[in-house]
Amino acid sequence: MLALVLALALAPAAIAAEPKTTLPDVEDEVMCVECGTALNVSTSPVADREREFIRRRIAEGMGKPEIKAALVEEYGPRVLAVPEGGGFDVAAWLVPGLLSLIALIGVGVAALRWRGRREDEPAADDGPELDPDDRRRLDADLAAYDR
Repeated sequence: MLALVLALALAPAAIAAEPKTTLPDVEDEVMCVECGTALNVSTSPVADREREFIRRRIAEGMGKPEIKAALVEEYGPRVLAVPEGGGFDVAAWLVPGLLSLIALIGVGVAALRWRGRREDEPAADDGPELDPDDRRRLDADLAAYDR
């Protein structure tokens, strides 16, 4: 009798622990196979058919992973918005990250070189040595403008 009472008491908690899949949950991770946009923003007739396919699977009680597997079976791997994780799909994740890292390193190196070059440049008043005659004429000309 006690086991029956415990089973009845825990059954609603077990049902509530498993969240029900909704159309927006799946739409965010699926693409329209006709236009190649996310299903949640696509307005094509094929997108409408995909949404109806998802609604039927939700009504059957399928979870998100099962629905996505059914979509791949029905429409092919292009239907998934997130790559599965092999071959070219890995490159789709790694290449943009690596390019961003390389660009960041390049900007850092360029900034260090630019900063280092500015410190190594001679000051504006450092120039070639003048003849004593040229120096006297320059001083006289500058003194004429100071008046």
